This record gives sequence, C-alpha cells and structure tokens, in this order.
Amino acid sequence: MSSNFSRRRMLAAGAGAVLGATSATSVSAASAGTQASAGTTADSASGAASWAAAVHGEETRSLDELYQDALAEGGKLVVYAGGDLADSGSGAGARTAFRQRFPEIDLTLIVDYSKYHDVRVDNQFATDTLVPDVIQLQTLHDFTRWKREGRLLRYKPAGFSKLHKKFRDPDGAWTAAAVIAFSYLYDVAAAGANPPQTPLDLVDPRWKGAIASSYPHDDDAVLYLFALYVEKYGWDWAADFAAQQPQFARGSFSPGTAVSTKQKIIGVGTGANPTSTSPTRMGMADEHPFMAWGQRIAIFKQAANPTAAKLFVNWQLSTERQTSSNWSVRTDIAPPTGLKPIWEYPHANVDGFPRFMEDRARVEQLKQTFALYFGEVKGDPTPGWPGLHPGR
Repeated sequence: MSSNFSRRRMLAAGAGAVLGATSATSVSAASAGTQASAGTTADSASGAASWAAAVHGEETRSLDELYQDALAEGGKLVVYAGGDLADSGSGAGARTAFRQRFPEIDLTLIVDYSKYHDVRVDNQFATDTLVPDVIQLQTLHDFTRWKREGRLLRYKPAGFSKLHKKFRDPDGAWTAAAVIAFSYLYDVAAAGANPPQTPLDLVDPRWKGAIASSYPHDDDAVLYLFALYVEKYGWDWAADFAAQQPQFARGSFSPGTAVSTKQKIIGVGTGANPTSTSPTRMGMADEHPFMAWGQRIAIFKQAANPTAAKLFVNWQLSTERQTSSNWSVRTDIAPPTGLKPIWEYPHANVDGFPRFMEDRARVEQLKQTFALYFGEVKGDPTPGWPGLHPGR
C-alpha cells in the first residue's frame, strides 16, 4: 500500500467630501473655481473604490445599504454552516456577531458537519424543498460540483478582487470566507522543556497515553492531515501512532478541549494559534506538513432571500470581519504578527486540499484504511441531529 501512497495519486485528482455652502456674494469667481476643482478631486477620491469595484463587476453597495435592502426584501436569512457544535465555535460565533451587527435581520444559522449539510442540501434539491440561502462548508468539492450543476449564484461581493486567487472562483460562484488550519497542539506547561517539535515526535513513546485526536476517518480535513503525515513518514507512523493509545473523539474541537481541560498534553487534528506561547501552541515546523484551507461560501441561485444572502457574504469578507487574530483570505489584510500569509507556507498544502477533496474514491479508500489502524468511529455527531429541513 505504501508504494501506492504517492503525492501524485493523492493530490492529482481568493466619500466624497461635501463642500460647505458659501454665499455667492462673498466668493470671487476664482475662489469658486478653486472650490469646484477641490470638490471634483474629493469626489474622485471618494468614488475611486466604487468605480474600481464596478469595473471588476463587484458589489458596490455598502454593508449598511445592503442591510436596508435586505430589510426591504423581508429581513429573513437562512445559513447552513459547517462546524462541530450547534451553540459554540466559529459557526455559532458568526451567528452572534451577525445578529449584533444587523439586529433586525431574522437570521437562522444551522451548524452541522459539512458532510451532512451537503447531502442534506442535495436531498432538498431532489425534493424541491431547498431551505438555506447561503452555504458555508469544508467540503470544497461540493462547490465545484454545484457550480457545474448551475446551483450557485454567480456573484462578486465587494472586495472580490482583493481575495487571494486560491480563495475565489473566477466567476464568483463561490469564495472562501475564512482560513482554517489543522495541525497538532500541545499544553506548553505540561509538555515542558522538550515539547513535540514535529509530527514525527508524536509517536515518541514518552507521549503514550497523553494524546487526544479527532478521528481522521470522520472529518475530511483531519483525514488529509493524517494522509500528509503518512505520505511524509510512512504507514509505520500510523501504526506507531495507534500504539500511543490516543483518545479518539468526534469533532475537530475535541482534541483542544481535552488539552485545555488537562485531560491530555497533546491534541491532533485540530486548530490552534502557532504564535502563542501559552497555554497551548500549534505545531508548525518547517519542512513538516500541516494543512490549511479556505472554508468556502456561496449563495444558492434559488435562494429565497438573495439580498440578505449577499449581505451575509459581504459581511463575512469585509475588512471589519477579516481583521482578526487569524489568517485572512484577503491580500490587503496583514497576517497576525509573526506569521506570513497562509499561501506563502508550502507545507500548509493550501493547493493540495482542494485537489484531495475532488478525488472521492481516494478519500473513501483512506477512510477505510485508517479505520483498520484506529478502529471505527464511535459517538453521536457533536452538533446533534438537525434533521432533513432545519431552518424551515
């Protein structure tokens, strides 16, 4: 099997100022001419961004203008978002933040595993019962498929041209709304003076019984991370990792929870801050793999609330939303101090994950292979069971 596990097989498959009124009797002709020139300059400067956006076919309305238009449309919005927990985590955080920013919009945001949301939407298409206006998922291949099927609205939100090219469909069928990175993390204090420096150190016998991990065969992003580890270190690494008796659980949040609550020292298949010095830190060593991707977002062509959907997408991609302690999908927003833009890390495999996700046969083969090493997935889905038509 090792001979078949190659990068080629696995990976083949982005105001105008208003002049004060002046009495005609107190202003000379020359002065009036100067004011007119100044006004033209100010108007030009204020309209430059709108003009550039119009040239690129981007949305020119501000968030506040879209907000008012969305209220005139009816003020409702349904979003399906991939995530691990219904009432906490990034999905629930977006729900809270959007409601604070646009309190008169009746937002329903349903969090579930991406692999359930996508088939839920496909079933809704099949039964002509589509519920969401906006979809935001980890299953990147669904967006290229839905585009081919004509399901997605081709729309370029404000700032579209500022998104890195890896994080936008050229026709605007989808964009990436957030950068997510998975690796391993560790408790800085508990790991001591010699923490795991690379993923290879995770199989050091001294960490036996000290590791929590999300199931790689339950989450495609974690699956890709483990696939990268095996590609780099060989299948013996997987056998040695199993011998560490890791505590497996569903949900990519679970390793971080196990570490933060002092149940374990190391968590694998999750995200963390690579620049943090305490209490936890993410492993991101040069020449060793980790993985990152842009969580894609799109508006369905059949959306019942298209203006509200545009508001949500524009808000997600706005500078006010993208300026944070995390990497941004925008090229005009600097990364956190101490980091480069995510696309400048070759070992983040930003290009590799979308290709990996397109090769569904390979994905399924790897899921079953890792089940042989780590056992079958156990436990209920951590977001609960939203059913066939949540948000209807």
